[in-house]
Amino acid sequence: MTTPPDDGERLPVPDQYYSERPRSASRRSELRFLHAGELLSFVVDRGVFASHGLDPGTALLIENLTVRPTDRVLDLGCGWGAVGVAAARSARDGRVVLTDVNRRAVRLARLNLERNRIDNAEVRVGPLYEPVADETFDVIATNPPFRAGRPAVLAILEGAAAHLVPDGRLVVVGKGTQGIRFYQEWLAAHWDGEVEVLGRGSGYRVLEARRRPVKRQP
Repeated sequence: MTTPPDDGERLPVPDQYYSERPRSASRRSELRFLHAGELLSFVVDRGVFASHGLDPGTALLIENLTVRPTDRVLDLGCGWGAVGVAAARSARDGRVVLTDVNRRAVRLARLNLERNRIDNAEVRVGPLYEPVADETFDVIATNPPFRAGRPAVLAILEGAAAHLVPDGRLVVVGKGTQGIRFYQEWLAAHWDGEVEVLGRGSGYRVLEARRRPVKRQP
């Protein structure tokens, strides 16, 4: 399936998926993948991360992401919404917030929530944690924009704790060539809680950094 370019974006110029307003000409297509025995359906587009299909890192993140039925989840840098849709299916009595700075990605994510009949999630536009202000979550899941540079990725890691409840979890995926071992070591040195590797595959690692629970008074 193809559709005309949106918002007059007709320039065939390649740009970064973390741009606020991609300049590349829109060329939508459809894809599907199985999650927990259910076939999920998506529309993807140029100018958005993984515009040709579900990338191996995101697939590994979804495979290793544990979400409880009542969890409140943040899909940070949601792209076209694969992680957020999968999380919303698991958190049936919870709530999922998907965010992205890329406005084309935000439109796609909203469309994909509708396509998959998700009514316990919403999509917001903006960089990093700005769209969620003072809100907190049980889980923050992200495939960070590594191409944006180390400061951008560290800003995500540094800001996560303030948006997690006690015993909340930050789940991050990346591969060796993206410096995931450096970020694992950074979390181990700076995170006030446990850090572990949830899964590995195709050069990728899924890291989970869990906040310490509140100590109960004796």
